[in-house]
Amino acid sequence: MLGLALILSACGGTNPFREEPVVTPVVEPDPDTGTPIAGDRTLPPGTSSPSAATGLFRREPTSDEDAGNGTLQTITRLPNDTFAVTGLAFDGGNTYTRTGPVTSLGPYAVYEAANLYPDQVTNTAINQLTHRALYGVSPTGDVGFAIVRTGAYVGYGFGGFVYQRNGSVTLPTTGQATYAGAYAGLRDFDGVGGLEYSTGTMRIDIDFDAFTGQTGAAQAAVKGSVTNRQIFDINGNPVTRTILDALEAEHGLQYDSLPAIIFEIGPNVMDSNGEIVGNHANSLNTSTGAIEFETGQYYAILSGDVTQGTASNIVGIIVTTSTADERFTGDVTVRETGGFILGRQ
Repeated sequence: MLGLALILSACGGTNPFREEPVVTPVVEPDPDTGTPIAGDRTLPPGTSSPSAATGLFRREPTSDEDAGNGTLQTITRLPNDTFAVTGLAFDGGNTYTRTGPVTSLGPYAVYEAANLYPDQVTNTAINQLTHRALYGVSPTGDVGFAIVRTGAYVGYGFGGFVYQRNGSVTLPTTGQATYAGAYAGLRDFDGVGGLEYSTGTMRIDIDFDAFTGQTGAAQAAVKGSVTNRQIFDINGNPVTRTILDALEAEHGLQYDSLPAIIFEIGPNVMDSNGEIVGNHANSLNTSTGAIEFETGQYYAILSGDVTQGTASNIVGIIVTTSTADERFTGDVTVRETGGFILGRQ
């Protein structure tokens, strides 16, 4: 899914979504190339000197707790609608194609690595690990995202995400704006193997001068939600009802849908470059009271100057984790990594 030639370094002007192979990938240690917005929230690594006047990209940071996070090295969209992905083990020679039972999730493309790869000497087939990639790009090409995950490990395994803006942004300083579009994700697990897909409907509202005690873009407030989430197994079969049935059996109430992903509202989530970082959380009502269902962070970039339509698009990533999926016994955490491209309504 990744049409990205992702250079995972602090190369400020390097475009991770290239349309040709990366000849010499630049791979460096994971520096702290993110710039804090304010307080204790930090941008993911990527463009080292971001500006509202230029393009920028961000990638998943590495993590001491989840050793596979951010191990994706380069992602290159090839002319024949395939992806070249490096940095992951046993993913079919690093080439991903749209040949499986699921080739799209709404407007976003799904790619998969080959199941077999030959020994270069004997031509004996070697079983590969399951990998899937999700790729989205706006109609004008000004923003895009890519996610790669694997379901072949008991822990989360190895992978990563990238999101980017290819041009500039002009940020309003007053008033409000609303954005809507599709959301889709890859779901992997810590404690059990497997991969799932997700889809949903997303909306983001921005009040550009909400918190007048702050300065500049830090005074903006961001309200967001992902609703009507549907979950599918790796072959595209719906499993949302199975999840809801397990919740009903555990908590004694009837559930018609999964809880919406809801952004937390507060100051200091946006900076003058049009980058947004914040938290989200939701809860589930049970017969004994509400319990925490999912928590996580969202990352986004605004795009669009005055010639394109001021702040006309948003691209981003949501990472959501939950230990409340009652389909599993034992200590299992579900992680959903979703991408979105929203247009101003």
